[in-house]
Parts: sequence; C-alpha cells; structure tokens
Amino acid sequence: MEHCDGGNKRDDGPTEHPALLGHGGCRLAVGRPDWVYRYDKEVDADHCHCYGPVRRCGRGQGAAAAAPAQQKPVDVPYLPVPAMAPPIKRSTSEVVKVALETIELDGKLADGAAYHFWTFNGTVPGPMVRVREGDTVELSLANKTNSSVGHNIDLHAVLGPGGGASLTNVSPGQTKTMKFKALHPGVYVYHCATPPIPMHISSGMYGLIVVEPAAGLPPVDKEFYLCQGAIYTAGKAGDPGMQPPDLARMADERPSYVVFNGAVGSVTGDRALKANVNEKLRIWFGVGGPNLSSSFHIIGTVFDKVATWGSLSALAEHVQTVTVAPGGATMVELMSPVPGTYLIVDHSLSRLEKGAAGQLVISGPANPDVFSQVG
Repeated sequence: MEHCDGGNKRDDGPTEHPALLGHGGCRLAVGRPDWVYRYDKEVDADHCHCYGPVRRCGRGQGAAAAAPAQQKPVDVPYLPVPAMAPPIKRSTSEVVKVALETIELDGKLADGAAYHFWTFNGTVPGPMVRVREGDTVELSLANKTNSSVGHNIDLHAVLGPGGGASLTNVSPGQTKTMKFKALHPGVYVYHCATPPIPMHISSGMYGLIVVEPAAGLPPVDKEFYLCQGAIYTAGKAGDPGMQPPDLARMADERPSYVVFNGAVGSVTGDRALKANVNEKLRIWFGVGGPNLSSSFHIIGTVFDKVATWGSLSALAEHVQTVTVAPGGATMVELMSPVPGTYLIVDHSLSRLEKGAAGQLVISGPANPDVFSQVG
C-alpha cells in the first residue's frame, strides 16, 4: 500500500477515520508491509496526523490494507503486576508528590501473542495513585526518551480543563509537572488524552486514582487492583505473533481482546487474586475503555458493599453485578466463607472468549453449612 509522506496538509483530505486524527507533522514510526503507523513530532495544526492501519491517507491514493499474514508464535513475558498504593493512615492533608513515566514496551497479550504496549510506569493498568480528600497533589509526568510518540495525562479527579492533559503534554525526553487539589472523594480513572485518544487508551494508558474521604475508610484484610480494557488488533483473538493495532476495528468498536490488567490470563494462576476464607476483601476496579462498559461480576459471590459510580459517599449493599462505564470505576467489598477458585468476569459473557476472565482463589477449610452437595 502507499504511505502518505510527512507534511501532508489537512485540506489534502482526511484519513478514513477523521475522528481519530491528531495534529502534527507525520513521521513513520513502525513499518510493516500490511500496516501504517504515524505520529506527532511537533504540534502543527496545518498538518495531518495519520495512524494505521489506514485504508485511505493523504489524497486517498492508499489501497485497502491487506489482511496480516499469519505469524509464528512469540514467547514474551507478561508486563509486571501494577502497583497498588497502600491505604491512607493520616488524618491531615498534605502535599503529595506523584511521579509517572510513560513507557512503551512489548509484553504478552495471550499465549503465543504479543503487543507493543504504551503504559504509565511499564504496567497495564498504570500504578494506583492514592491521596486523601483535601491533599494537594504535585504530579510529574516524564516521557521516556526512546518513546515513539507524545503523551499526557487526564485525571478524572482533577478540576480544571482537560483534567490536566493540557498541562502535561510531553514529547519524548520531556518532563512536566502539574498541581491540583483533590476535592472530591471517590474512585477515578486516569488516562492519556493525546490524540488519537482511543489508540493511547487501548494500548494500555489508563489507571486509577483513589481519593479517600477525609474521615478515611474502614480497614479490610486485603485489597486488590483491577482494570478492564479492550485491545483492537489486526489479527483475531488467539492469532500468534506480534499483533499490530487496527484503528478500523477501533472506530467500529469491535475489539479483538477484552482483558483484565492488560492481557489474557494476567489475573490467573500465579497472578490470581489470593485470600483466605472469611477475610474482608476490597477490590478497586476501573474500566479504561476506550469504548466498552463492563458488567463486573465474580461468579459465586455477592458484593457486600459497592461504591456505585465510584462514589465513596454512600455505598450500596448486597449487589450481584456492577455496571462500570468506560472511564468509570468502582470499589467492591466482599467476604467468602467457602474455599475455592472463583471466576472474575465481565457478565457480557461472550467476552470470555476475548480474554475477560480472572481468578479469585480462596483458601481454607470447607464449610458444608454454607455450600455442599446433598445428592
């Protein structure tokens, strides 16, 4: 296929998906014979910003993108488990300094398949940020020198235009710092908001910021951190090899993968959530998106308390399934009196085949009074 050259004027014609355009001179970042991938280098509203796979680019001379050839399986490790911040134990407000770095790296997507992730601090989701209501937060965002694109951060807990995105636009090698006051307690998503925003989010650039109420939260025995996201690849779920992104699928909201914590199986086996019977558990859960809501459910449990829509002000009780919008979050608390392996799902259950499954492993003695076979 023909590739548009850097510097095509915007009035030469849009790409096939103009809603995904950014602004800036085009430069080829990664090349394969079956897909095109371009990015900003310097902000310039007079030039187009082209991404791929694209079917039309520049004046529209590009031919339809060919289907990717079948690749050989690859063996790369999962990205590290995302860091979860500990509970706040102080009773006064402070200045909290947070340092995030945007890192682009290859990681396991599924057995035999890999993806080039864009991340905060090298994990999907990025690390949990946790502050207290009334805290002043100084957040520094650094973009690693070898990054291929510019990034920024929009925190849904921030009061101000763009949630901080306009204050944190960083080209490769740059660092910028913003300050904000955490005024609303709750569970909030943060994500990269550099165009095309869906591409940055789908590639892994999202996480949670928790603003604890000034009065604090009641203690629990264990906490866990999960996020759901969708990934749009040129190959279908299960295809081997390094999988390139597919913006046509993204624009049509047809993900190849729907996963917890960035990859198929990343919350199973040795990476499963683990606890003991009768322990009080708290799960912080968010949906990066970029497009799909989640029907968050753990088969065989009932959530004792739920932070509906991420609000910590009034908790719902005895809830089976929690609907979480893209760019939304929640907190659930539960306790299981029965040991076993419990399946974590998005109850839009066709997404199981796309990877939306995790495990909560509860250890301890059997409890036949609560759960047993009688026939």
